[in-house]
Amino acid sequence: MNEQAGAVVATGLKVELRDTIAWLRLERPDKRNALDLTTIRALLQTMDDLPESIRAIVLSGEGAHFCAGLDLNEAVEMSVGEGIAHSRLWQRAFDAVENAPVPVIAVMQGAVVGGGLELASAAHLRVAETSAYYALPEGLRGIFVGGGGAVRIPRLIGVARMTDMLLTGRVLSAKEGQQFGLSQYLLPPGEGLDQAFALAARVACNAPLSNYAVLQALPRIARADDAAGYLLESLMAAIAQGDDEAKLRLQDFLSGRAKKAGPS
Repeated sequence: MNEQAGAVVATGLKVELRDTIAWLRLERPDKRNALDLTTIRALLQTMDDLPESIRAIVLSGEGAHFCAGLDLNEAVEMSVGEGIAHSRLWQRAFDAVENAPVPVIAVMQGAVVGGGLELASAAHLRVAETSAYYALPEGLRGIFVGGGGAVRIPRLIGVARMTDMLLTGRVLSAKEGQQFGLSQYLLPPGEGLDQAFALAARVACNAPLSNYAVLQALPRIARADDAAGYLLESLMAAIAQGDDEAKLRLQDFLSGRAKKAGPS
């Protein structure tokens, strides 16, 4: 892929545009990419300002770790009111990831801990390297998850497993994380980023409205009662099928011009 624009570095976050793919990289390797307020604000601003040409996002961490979570130096002296505002800011930033108009693919290696796991759980696809490990040490620190993890993580691994992690400090290996649903892909060390960019290039070729349906309608259908889910599915199917690009793609398929699906 050719680089479309030079990298833009905000404190704690580096943003690089490569054709239709945006590469967001946490840039605090000396802190295991722990998230401070500056980095959270930069992430939120970046998601808000995403160029219309972007069709997929790769999210990674610089160095040996994806993200070790909350920078505890910022939490020690917070009042209750400040803690609420802090949590709500994190939730807005991670909501922006989950509700991005394009697929977000996280690359996880080393520590995926606390707020780092909350951030990863907001991505749509997660690629793990075998060095990855997962933990929620908030219970051991006397605190609680605050970046939307109490909502998102149980959807991936269930309430019982998250309860275990919070109460006991249990650390999950990359293999366990793959088995439990924290990642969809598991690769040897150093191969995660290439896999993420390959996936990003693939999903970037999908019809934008089709991707939007997967990202925005599918999760809501899954959480709805059956009757509401069926109706929303029908509406989304009709909208997607009625799009001009969908009609062209279907015509290409019927005429034999489209590439047929097969094994990855």
